[in-house]
Amino acid sequence: MNNFLLKSYLKCRRKAWLDFKADKQYKSWSAQNAIQNYVEFKTFEKYTGSKLFSGIKGCEEGYVGVLGMKMKHILKNDLEILVNPSILIKVKGKSIWGRYKYIPAISKLGNRTTKEHLFDLALSSIALEKFQNSKVEHGLVFKRYKNQIKVEKIFLKDKLKDKAVNIFSELNNSLIQNIPEITENRKKCSICYWQKYCDNEAKLKGYLTDIDGIGLNTSKFLKKLGIQNINQLATFNKNELEQKLLKYHDKNITKYSKFIDQSIAYKSGSAISLPNRDKYLKIFFEANPGFLIFDIESNPDENHDFLYGLLSISNIWQNSKDDIYEPILNLKNEKKIISNPKILTKLISKKNWPILHYGDTEKIAIIKLAREANFFESEIEILKSRFIDLHLIVRKSWILPLKNYSLKTVANWVGYNWEQNNVSGSKALFWWLQYQDNQTNIFLEKIIKYNKDDCLATLHIARWLLNNLKYNFKEK
Repeated sequence: MNNFLLKSYLKCRRKAWLDFKADKQYKSWSAQNAIQNYVEFKTFEKYTGSKLFSGIKGCEEGYVGVLGMKMKHILKNDLEILVNPSILIKVKGKSIWGRYKYIPAISKLGNRTTKEHLFDLALSSIALEKFQNSKVEHGLVFKRYKNQIKVEKIFLKDKLKDKAVNIFSELNNSLIQNIPEITENRKKCSICYWQKYCDNEAKLKGYLTDIDGIGLNTSKFLKKLGIQNINQLATFNKNELEQKLLKYHDKNITKYSKFIDQSIAYKSGSAISLPNRDKYLKIFFEANPGFLIFDIESNPDENHDFLYGLLSISNIWQNSKDDIYEPILNLKNEKKIISNPKILTKLISKKNWPILHYGDTEKIAIIKLAREANFFESEIEILKSRFIDLHLIVRKSWILPLKNYSLKTVANWVGYNWEQNNVSGSKALFWWLQYQDNQTNIFLEKIIKYNKDDCLATLHIARWLLNNLKYNFKEK
């Protein structure tokens, strides 16, 4: 067993068990994992000035950073661990190698330093102390942001080390048991490489958290009401539900009634239309010359929108040779670049055209750009009014038989397929990181093709909504 299993265990006990025992053919490639590994290596490379080496020879020769070091160590009760620190960093001190020693370090993507980081450093320090015959008082956590590295020093006290050993002992006991139940907090499974493996079982058992809008706390509350799974939720009497809610001083019957409808749709595979759904589509029947469909690709950790995709649609009802997709690249994330950004010029040039988007990311990003470009508040209000969030319209119009209402999930359900296989925003970000590293245009081409598909998927959803109107409006 190794420290990587402990990281999995802290995220999800089932994940650790699967990592240790399950057939690896059921694992899916994870863009999130690939991004983390890529960013981690680049962070270590920058911090050490590329003075990296692998294995014990790196320690013997005194390299600034040593990767791939593996150390066996016996913890309490003869529990053996194989420790493979993310990286060892050379510092002043005395060890078996001379007038220097090593401390463990790790990198993180988000802003929070978690138990996963702390326990990993603690276990690494325990094995490293024995291996190099030198005390390890602290470890480092690196965070890369805008090509700069922030360094956080973590003091590795005995109390933290004891906790790490105890949790590792828990992990060991867990691995000799049967496979743990699927976590009830299914929302955090979205980036796990075992997600598809667990999805099948979760669907068979009718996990409540597979219903859109139901998180861990709501699931626990529904179980208090006697609702254990999706089948029971779908058949639950709404009048009885209201009486039970009153008992718990919860009067939000509308919220829980929608969960019942969502579970009915999910079980049946059929969509349920909501009252007055057509009014949300009135924008399509106004005398607009055309529409813009807008989608952004970004690196949230760097606060960098690197691609703005614009699809100009002359007629929302049908395809036309006048429909044009234009990718607007923002390759450098610098303030001087956005003083007069091209994307704002393009949006303003079609000032009478509504801007269709899916989710609130695009609107937030453009309003921020407009403020940075010193637009008048009146101009910003006009720009705001042009944005139409199709995600919001879908939610107000229909209850779909889906686990979530993401662009991919909804567009796939209404019949749209992306040209490239297994694509996602995370995969586009992975391609972007690779492009930044080697300037190979093939990665930009993949990102642009993916973004165009996102725009076309948004258009496909809009047309599905129009084709399923309650009343047959004629094209203006």
